[in-house]
Amino acid sequence: MKYCESIYQTKRFKTREIQVGSLKLGGSNPIRLQSMTTSNTRDVDKTVEQIIRLADAGCEIARVTVQGKKEALACEAIKNALIQRGYLIPIVADIHFYPPAALLVSEFVDKVRVNPGNFADIRATFKVIEYTDAAYEQELVKIEERFSPLVEKCKRLKKAIRIGTNHGSLSDRIMNRFGDTPRGMVESAFEFARVCRKYDFHDFCFSMKASNPVVMIHAYRLLAAEMIKEGWDYPLHLGVTEAGEGEDGRIKSAMGIGALLLDGLGDTIRVSLTEDPWEEIDPCKRLAEFAKRSWGKGVDPFEEKMRDITQLEKRKVIYPKPFHEKGSVVLKKEGGYFIDETLLNPNDWLLFRPEISPVHEVRRFVEKLKREKNTLPLIVELDHSACTPEDLPIHAGAEYGAILCDQLAEGVCVSDAKLGLDLLQSARMRMSKTDFISCPGCGRTLFDLKEVSRRIREKTAHLPGVKIAIMGCIVNGPGEMADADFGYVGSKPGKIDLYIGKTCVERDVEFEDADSKLIDLIKSQGKWVDCVS
Repeated sequence: MKYCESIYQTKRFKTREIQVGSLKLGGSNPIRLQSMTTSNTRDVDKTVEQIIRLADAGCEIARVTVQGKKEALACEAIKNALIQRGYLIPIVADIHFYPPAALLVSEFVDKVRVNPGNFADIRATFKVIEYTDAAYEQELVKIEERFSPLVEKCKRLKKAIRIGTNHGSLSDRIMNRFGDTPRGMVESAFEFARVCRKYDFHDFCFSMKASNPVVMIHAYRLLAAEMIKEGWDYPLHLGVTEAGEGEDGRIKSAMGIGALLLDGLGDTIRVSLTEDPWEEIDPCKRLAEFAKRSWGKGVDPFEEKMRDITQLEKRKVIYPKPFHEKGSVVLKKEGGYFIDETLLNPNDWLLFRPEISPVHEVRRFVEKLKREKNTLPLIVELDHSACTPEDLPIHAGAEYGAILCDQLAEGVCVSDAKLGLDLLQSARMRMSKTDFISCPGCGRTLFDLKEVSRRIREKTAHLPGVKIAIMGCIVNGPGEMADADFGYVGSKPGKIDLYIGKTCVERDVEFEDADSKLIDLIKSQGKWVDCVS
């Protein structure tokens, strides 16, 4: 096969341009940066202050939660106060379960986000329900009845809509017909998009969020493929939901968002961290700049010149588990890891060091290996030596993420053991520590998410492979916890519900007792091991 340079470069997926308040989204416009307030929306002053701080940090679109009519009415005062202070940043209302709030708030905000998993459906029960074709069609009629008034009003007022599917909150109807899958996520969004199109409304965008970057990447790619098939071109909002905090949250977000940006997908992004909202803007900026540098970047026709084993001849390679297992990590010398010189035999493995456009070069190299029926394990080493400490988790997460999430390589060669293991964990190739899924918080949050997350991490961070979800309110649990093993969910002020998977096993636990009850629950399921210092 003769490689053509034009095939192997990132070209931005051209979407239509939509108007969100004073901002244009999609088309040839820059990637727009978003975040969400954590204040109670009814607290107008505090919400205004948070939005101003976000705007000053570089946020271009701010979202607020709207549970009911009181929050909807507060949005009028919030918008007016911002305008009076000279801030024209578009405001998005986040709606779950209550369509009347969406209808009311559309008069005051610039965009309404609806979750197709719960806007017209009741909360999922996760039960097996058989739908005949006729019954399924009747459900679609109900969706149109509940959603079309909002569509018509937004069309009249020239307001935008985001159809925001979440992996963890699909309806029973979707899960029983399509499964809890990327296919189900896309179909859930398309049910609502078809209503928009029926009423000749096109100022909407899509999102396909999941806490698992692999699921998120596949869902957006499938969405783009289906849009191309249909001849649609609606903008895409990218995000890994409940990514967590710190470097873990940044790597996980960069892995999902960055991999898609390297595919040329994405018009607006949000990095969801369990931190103050304005802390999300810096990684957003770094991802947007990363995409700007990557789009339109091509590579020369392929030549096999990257497998340079000579530099390893005198270097001991260390790794944390048997190499030939999927998800190994090859590391330069770092304390606490097994040293083995047998890996220096180039007949046992391949080391590939792409130089110009890493993801494209790896994909091409893998194609070559397949044609030659070469089954040696592939280890990829990318050069991030020029990265600042702040850029490293963003660039490494994006580039290694695009490679690992597609299972194009068996391992990575990095200079930092923790970074290597974090990359493999985020790609779900190897779970070396507890996986925390924690929401970023919003006006619905019922406890101090940052403090609780820190406390639970300290007590449970030594449980490899165990997934623990920490959710600020019942809207984000149980559904939003996706594939977590255990869940800690705020149910009402001072009360916590505890989950095993998506099943609530203890309700209204006193906040002061919830940590110990969670640990007891983990122990009861045989998932606890004593921490060894």
